[in-house]
Amino acid sequence: MANHSSSYPILHASFNQNNSGFVISTPDGFKIFDPNTGRLCYERAVGGFIIVEMLYSSSLLAIVGAGEQPSLSPRRLCLFDTKTNAPLREMTFLTSILAVRLNRKRLVVVLKEKTYIYDSNSLAILDTIDTVPNLKGLCAFSPSLDGCFLALPASTTKGSVLVYNVMELQSHCEIDAHLSPLAAIALSSNGTYIATASEQGTIIRVHLVSEATKSYSFRRGTYPSNIFSLSFAPSLQLPDILAATSSSGSVHIFSLGFDTNQRSKKSRVRSYTVVRKVDKVADSSSSEFASCRAVISLITYNGYFQEYTLSINNQNESSWSLEREFNLLSFHDRNLAARHL
Repeated sequence: MANHSSSYPILHASFNQNNSGFVISTPDGFKIFDPNTGRLCYERAVGGFIIVEMLYSSSLLAIVGAGEQPSLSPRRLCLFDTKTNAPLREMTFLTSILAVRLNRKRLVVVLKEKTYIYDSNSLAILDTIDTVPNLKGLCAFSPSLDGCFLALPASTTKGSVLVYNVMELQSHCEIDAHLSPLAAIALSSNGTYIATASEQGTIIRVHLVSEATKSYSFRRGTYPSNIFSLSFAPSLQLPDILAATSSSGSVHIFSLGFDTNQRSKKSRVRSYTVVRKVDKVADSSSSEFASCRAVISLITYNGYFQEYTLSINNQNESSWSLEREFNLLSFHDRNLAARHL
């Protein structure tokens, strides 16, 4: 997720496809971390990057410069190998690159009015999608090869989203999700659900991708707010939790498996969050689940990593616990010891 404001030191923050690693970029370079241990895995200080995307835990990165140096053009995509510290391939486009997504079979490059689909291995171009003007590079991608979808805005005047099958290289459906233009989109990792929020930011809707039908509607709040990020919990079957961060200063958690709409935790600055893990505890007296425990990781754009656990029981009671917090900007060694709380 790119930071479109210069008021924070972090330009970009993103987790890899299975949330086992994350990367941040600053005007000085970028860093890769292990969220389980807080260890700094890789660091490169050569200037600012507006996009840094990982391919799972491999040595391959897709990076795009912030444009502050001639060698770091925002029109140039570099596929970079962290083992050799050298570029593998570079691709230059006519306009600035706004977003990049990838898995082991496909590479997606989003420009203002075009989106390109490539074979990840040969880099042969497979398809070009003409889009409505997409100034923020808004998109969502499900990396599973069995349900690999790309979601893009389909209108500049209302909240319609185009869902494209990236493996079959064809449009899957178009969903009219909101009356106002889209502000955030997320796909579950297996491509089952798509979540959307409009520029109003009061309602988050979840649709079943296969049928293009609405499954859930969650109220984030009464007053308009900018939605910064949406993230489903990882799941081999159905996702359980949807997380959202917004300009209201809250992290909202919506449950798809319990009769509860949201639980929120205040965050004082702009942030990006993912649900890294969900554990369920079964009720011994019935087939239903008695409680749910989620591990939620938060990256704040002023440079902190925070990890919370959220517990929700079947009585809709919840509790938050801050487990770890550390500064992402204050060290340069590879053996960071996270501060446990």
